[in-house]
Amino acid sequence: MKYLIILEPTETGFSAYSPDLDGCVAAGADRAETVALMQEAIAFHLEGLAGEGLPIPAPQSEPVLVEV
Repeated sequence: MKYLIILEPTETGFSAYSPDLDGCVAAGADRAETVALMQEAIAFHLEGLAGEGLPIPAPQSEPVLVEV
């Protein structure tokens, strides 16, 4: 499955979250590290849900850029 993640620059690097997975976040020193950590966080999050017998949320978010 592919989940949308949102990357945000911070004072010390980047942070990321997935709108489809509440509480699934990561932070790293740079963009590449943050994406890699987020991949691991999503896998861990989904394993935890499955281990608890909870449903795995289907990816639903999609990016849309609007011009203002």
